[in-house]
Order: sequence, then structure tokens, then C-alpha cells
Amino acid sequence: MTLQSFVESRVGQVLIVFIIILLLCLITVSGKSKSDNKKIDVKALTISSLLIAIAVVLSNIKIFTMPQGGSVTLLSLLPIAVITYLYGTKRGVTAGVALGLVNLIFGPYVIHPVQLLLDYPIAFGALGLGGALRDGKNGLTKVYLTGVFARYFCAVASGIIFFGAYAPKGFHAVTWSIWYNFTYLAVEAAITVVVINMPPVKSIFERIKNEN
Repeated sequence: MTLQSFVESRVGQVLIVFIIILLLCLITVSGKSKSDNKKIDVKALTISSLLIAIAVVLSNIKIFTMPQGGSVTLLSLLPIAVITYLYGTKRGVTAGVALGLVNLIFGPYVIHPVQLLLDYPIAFGALGLGGALRDGKNGLTKVYLTGVFARYFCAVASGIIFFGAYAPKGFHAVTWSIWYNFTYLAVEAAITVVVINMPPVKSIFERIKNEN
């Protein structure tokens, strides 16, 4: 049995769902201090679960699809950044890993264990790495761009290691992966940054953060 067929099998998908549930449980106890860790934060779980679901829906609204994988979607990378903006790096990364595993259920393309990790849990978990920048001016924008850059790094690494053979003539695997992944991620990032910096949208996110 190949890794691809295992991921698509009933046993593989049940295992993935079990891991997702564990990750969601971790979100409820990811407080900053030991005393916070003893509390079950149902609100954080509810909001994070909702945003993960929104990310899955948005990822299927594709503005443009690249010929060798990757696409410009309707703000689908934003929800994990919002979780990070509201709750910090630990919960953002946890939610991102969960999202990556959800995507592994619905649209897996697996050729190697390391590629699976790079393209799914690590790549989406990386979207939550900007938590240290969430306070202060333009916090959400900083969190989002940090996450997208980390996601881009994972995509480039995967492209170099596992998909270099698809590089056109005249392109090295490294330069091709850098350029190829930049084209769609940069476009989506630019669109998203414009949207979240519109005064009404920005005000809504800031108000939500203050209420948390």
C-alpha cells in the first residue's frame, strides 16, 4: 500500500480525523500561564473551529489555478492568521496544523512522508507563526504576512526537493520553485492585505481582538 492510498483509506482518514480532534482539544488549553492551562476555553475552540471551517470553504473558491499545483483563492490563508491574531502563536500553529490535516482528507497528493509533512501540517501550521507581532499597529497585517512568508518557504522547499523535475527547460529546480510559488502566494497575499486594511474591515478585527 502506498502512502497516498493509505491517506485515502478509511483507516487513514479516521486516524487523521482523530489527530484533528486532539489538536482542537489542545486549543482549549493553550493559555499563556499554567493557571490558564487548567481552564477549558470553549470560546477559543468555537471561534478557531469556525475559522478553520471558513478556511476550508474559501480554499475551494479559486480565482486562479496554477498548472502544477497551487492556486489563488478567496482569502483562504487569512483565517489562521486571524486565530493567531486573537489567541497567539501556540493556538495559531495548532489550528494551522489542523487545517492542513483537513486539507489532507479532502484533496491529498502524497508522494513521500516528508513531502506530506511539508505540504500539509507544517505548511499550514506555519501560517500561525506571526503571533509575536499581533500587538501594536497593523497587527493582523504583520501576523498574516509573517505566516504567508513561512508558508511560502515550505512550498519552495517542497518544490525543490520533490517537484524539481517539473521545472521547464532553462530553469533550475531552486529558481523555478522560488518563482512558481511566489506567483500565486504573492497575488493572494496582496489581495488579502488590501481587504484587511480597508477601514471598516480593520476596525472589525481590532474590536474582536479587544473583546478577547
